[in-house]
Amino acid sequence: MEHIELSIVIPCYNEGKNVYLLYQRIKEAMRKIGKSYEIIYVDDGSHDDTLKYLKKVKNIAPNKTVIVKLRKNFGQTAALDAGFKQAKGKVFITMDGDLQNDPADIPKLLKKMATGYDVVSGWRHARRDPFGKKIFSKMANSLRKSLTKEKIHDSGCSLKAYKRECFEDLNLYGEMHRYIPAILMWKGYRIGEVKVKHYARKYGKTKYNSIRLFKGFMDLLVVKFWMQFSGRPMHLFGGLGAIVSFLGFIIGLYLVYLKIFYKAGIMNRPLLLLVILLLIIGVQFLMFGIFGDILIKTYYDQKPGSSYSIEKIM
Repeated sequence: MEHIELSIVIPCYNEGKNVYLLYQRIKEAMRKIGKSYEIIYVDDGSHDDTLKYLKKVKNIAPNKTVIVKLRKNFGQTAALDAGFKQAKGKVFITMDGDLQNDPADIPKLLKKMATGYDVVSGWRHARRDPFGKKIFSKMANSLRKSLTKEKIHDSGCSLKAYKRECFEDLNLYGEMHRYIPAILMWKGYRIGEVKVKHYARKYGKTKYNSIRLFKGFMDLLVVKFWMQFSGRPMHLFGGLGAIVSFLGFIIGLYLVYLKIFYKAGIMNRPLLLLVILLLIIGVQFLMFGIFGDILIKTYYDQKPGSSYSIEKIM
């Protein structure tokens, strides 16, 4: 079997008019690079003629083309995960199937990676998208950077390069594909960025909408929680429980003070109900933290791997 250096993973959903043209551009770019490669197309439940064009590419380059056909549209994250599991290369290259990414930029990613990075992300510094899409993307990038402390400008750019080992212990789900660099940064991998070209869409329709934006935000909260508290959820829930319980305790002391020194009745005061509620919520948070710690311990005990990542042993 030929040793494969690059695996190019391309999710496709209703991109029939684009995939064959994209193959021609990839072939030309790879001819100049001179590295062995494979192209993994993941048909994410397309209902147009995408599969027909993919089969045409397969007939032209049978030894360099892999087609993964999903039963229905599961989303870009699932499509990428399916492609990664089929990839045999030392470096994974991802890009969209809509011709907006330029395969000629792949050497830029590899050159940056050769300087010591594990992940290199493209930065569409001159985007050719509708104004509304650019605004929403800019807002999402700002929110992502503020929560994850990841510094790259354009995590939503699909043109990226990853070393194979990045995915040996990484499970993808939901809309988490745009947060892969942030998760890998949390694991200790080095993240780089290069400016890449970006073209306006000519064929097909964009898959980006407000629903995906909302789902992406929900997944961002999960990523933030996992990055900060996956090792010890007790630090979050226990801290909240302590704060809420302490607040209830302080209000309770105030009521006791009124009762002792002012002979005030407290049984019918709403503050008494608030004290009871705060103490109950505080105890519940503490229990969530304990149960969360137990679940995390079970998770790490049963999964192959650990909560840390070793770069090398010398």
